[in-house]
Amino acid sequence: MTSTYSGRISLSLRIDSTLSDRFPGLTAKIVNLKGVEVRGESTELETFKAEILERVRNNWTLEQLREHSTFRAYRDFFWRIGVDPTKNRPAAEALIRRILHGNPIPMINTLVDSYNLASIESTVAIAAFDEDKLKGDLHMRQAEREEEFMGIGMGKPALLSGGEVVVTDDDRLVAVYPYRDADFSKVTEQTKNVVFLICGVPNITAETLKYAGKVTVEYVTRFCDGTSGDR
Repeated sequence: MTSTYSGRISLSLRIDSTLSDRFPGLTAKIVNLKGVEVRGESTELETFKAEILERVRNNWTLEQLREHSTFRAYRDFFWRIGVDPTKNRPAAEALIRRILHGNPIPMINTLVDSYNLASIESTVAIAAFDEDKLKGDLHMRQAEREEEFMGIGMGKPALLSGGEVVVTDDDRLVAVYPYRDADFSKVTEQTKNVVFLICGVPNITAETLKYAGKVTVEYVTRFCDGTSGDR
């Protein structure tokens, strides 16, 4: 498949200094892919998904999940921002737990399914946004009290308490970091250019995020094509 892209080369993320002071070591990695081809499903992807599920069953136990350093770092961060990680589990941990309990992972579309597999492989939370629905670059900051956020799958907007960490574009919230993405910017079969946010928290190393970005590009381009928009 071939495609062209005539927009901006890449999108960047700015983290507010007050967050850096509040959470030393807080960081995230941006990965831009252009010209992706998103489909509803793929036989090849489902075969690969079965391989990943079998690998998880062979290599993970629930006890290992509880003790794993990356998942512990996410849980610690969740508690600090007022999110109960036993009710809203870190993304990769939640996916692995589903598999260990004998449940399939969700089938959304080939791009979302691909980066979910990358999240499982790397143990890192990954968010994805349709770049053409965003305005400007991304900004991570503390939420304001009673800001409205409409997440994927929500029937009505939630009012934030003001302690959360959020990601915005120039106009509105695109995520409550690092566990829920906005509905308006979600990836669909019409998406052509995508921005991945490789979600770090304190005590997750830069090497871990770099590996997660590498696996994300590898898996997504394998099943959705696309080229890197980064210089």
